[in-house]
Amino acid sequence: QVQLVESGGGLVQAGGSLRLSCAVSGLTFSTYVMAWFRQAPGKEREFVAGISRSGGTTYYGDFVKGRFAISRDNAQNTVYLQMNSLKFEDTAVYSCAARSFGSVVMDLAGYRYWGQGTQVTVSS
Repeated sequence: QVQLVESGGGLVQAGGSLRLSCAVSGLTFSTYVMAWFRQAPGKEREFVAGISRSGGTTYYGDFVKGRFAISRDNAQNTVYLQMNSLKFEDTAVYSCAARSFGSVVMDLAGYRYWGQGTQVTVSS
């Protein structure tokens, strides 16, 4: 029933930009905190960005702050991740996640629903 479907990934050169989208269905989107995580090969999944239910508050991992921007459109049930100044180290599978309780957290265990992920590959 609940689906989170990411799109927008692909191959981009270092310094370039991508905009990821996560379309959500099967839940009342505006009641969920949303976040983006990423996982590179051989590494643990890490928090990238999070956004409050209204979109008024955002959070970022230290390694992406200033380069990435998370946003949401509650009318479209979609959360976005604008990624600028991409680095080779940003190469990973990016997944969106939804949390129903509390505020944004960086712990992946706090998120109940997950998308399958979209691959972002940054060439050096």
